[in-house]
Amino acid sequence: MNDGVNGVALAVFIIFFVAVTVMGFLAARWRAAENANNLDEWGLGGRSFGTWITWFLLGGDLYTAYTFVAVPAAIYAAGASGFFAVPYTILVYPLIFTFLPRLWSVSHKHGYVTTSDFVRGRFGSKGLSLAVAITGILATMPYIALQLVGIQAVLDVMGVGGGENTNWFIKDLPLLIAFGVLAAYTYSSGLRAPALIAFVKDTLIYIVIAVAIIYIPIKLGGFDDIFSAASDKFTKAGAGAIAPGAEGQWAYGTLALGSALALFMYPHSITATLSSRSREVIRRNTTILPLYSLMLGLLALLGFMAIAAGVKVENGQLAIPQLFENMFPDWFTGVAFAAIGIGALVPAAIMSIAAANLFTRNIYKDFLRPNATAEEETKVSKLVSLLVKVGALIFVLGMDKTVAINFQLLGGIWILQTFPALVGGLFTRWFHRWALLAGWAVGMIYGTWKAYDTPSGTQKHFGNTADIPGIGEIGYIGFTAIVLNVLVTVVLTLVLRAVKAPDGIDETTAADYKADVGDPGVQADLPPATAGSPGGH
Repeated sequence: MNDGVNGVALAVFIIFFVAVTVMGFLAARWRAAENANNLDEWGLGGRSFGTWITWFLLGGDLYTAYTFVAVPAAIYAAGASGFFAVPYTILVYPLIFTFLPRLWSVSHKHGYVTTSDFVRGRFGSKGLSLAVAITGILATMPYIALQLVGIQAVLDVMGVGGGENTNWFIKDLPLLIAFGVLAAYTYSSGLRAPALIAFVKDTLIYIVIAVAIIYIPIKLGGFDDIFSAASDKFTKAGAGAIAPGAEGQWAYGTLALGSALALFMYPHSITATLSSRSREVIRRNTTILPLYSLMLGLLALLGFMAIAAGVKVENGQLAIPQLFENMFPDWFTGVAFAAIGIGALVPAAIMSIAAANLFTRNIYKDFLRPNATAEEETKVSKLVSLLVKVGALIFVLGMDKTVAINFQLLGGIWILQTFPALVGGLFTRWFHRWALLAGWAVGMIYGTWKAYDTPSGTQKHFGNTADIPGIGEIGYIGFTAIVLNVLVTVVLTLVLRAVKAPDGIDETTAADYKADVGDPGVQADLPPATAGSPGGH
């Protein structure tokens, strides 16, 4: 790592950062509606985005700076087991093809902004809706923090902020500036800002990966030498072969499957989805989003390249930024760092908006101010989006970075527990609302307890794999928790149906789940209070 500041790389980084900042503020005028004081406009971009905008927005949302830094860092530290992120992004698209169009349709029919809106409308349960909202907010907070960790990793490698002995304010000033800019244009432009910036972010990432996958292997002597160096490292370290053995197969498989089930439970994934202008846009996107999986597979190889290049870092999250610093010319290092930095801004903005929408619609409006106007909802959501980012910033500045990573992994376990209520509710009304709430509670308690009781690679707590009860294999804790969740939900539903426990009122109808733009009553600006009609199916 350089002792001084890489001036050329920093200059290029600043140029791109200023450019996307300007775009972020100008986005407020992009496709602006006459009345922007409602969550459909600020929080969902007017529900007006077409196929390509949605593709870039979802890509910018799902493939974050943390992905850019952490996936190859996992491979740098643990070998091919870190590739689990590649199969899970392949698995996820057939899964979401089956349920996201249904969610889009019912949400547009009834003016739903969040998953909790749907759960409340489908099951007639504010308690279940509140559980989903709280889970979404808790799972999103450390995810936002990790985007700031990604920016900080780039700044550290560039030498910005001084050394460890530098005054804390000077050391963290660049990150504070980046945070301030992010907060300002998100407040001003809402979802339109990350949607516009996502074009720049994804273009830069594709350029950097295309260059890296060709240029770096040439400098290192080819892929044979790269894989040989990686194999030697893991053999000498006593970690066995470069690929995990048979004992690691359950962990690999359950982690990939559990992560695939969880990915589109995150509020930011749903926010980007509901911003689309039609049901067909969602279907098209599930067929072209796998292009990002190809990118991710190439990106993951950077972990092996860092080993072959002799990169030595105490914090594995710095491995890829340091690889770029060592291998690229200074000017292209700046481009690569800009890709990571902007790759943090886009998802952080969407995540803060999604968390704010959950609080506003499903906590503030449902429990504190039932008569809140659309304009009041928007003001509250803007303020909460700022508070969410401040909380993430405090988390990053005040805690060990490995804690942030561990909490993000815990967040994945948590958000997976909303799967039965959301996806189950899209296809059947059979599950009882009380059973879903009990299943959620069991999954949350078991997942949290087991994760806390399991050591991670860096700490005594918050690991993500442990013994699967009754099988004797090591597997993903979140997967075990969701299995318990579903079992409790099914058993209690049978009991509650048998004793004829009262159902909540389902305000949706069968036709709502196939509705599209142009159908009667389906309009992007349809007020929630007048949308739909009570009924069941």
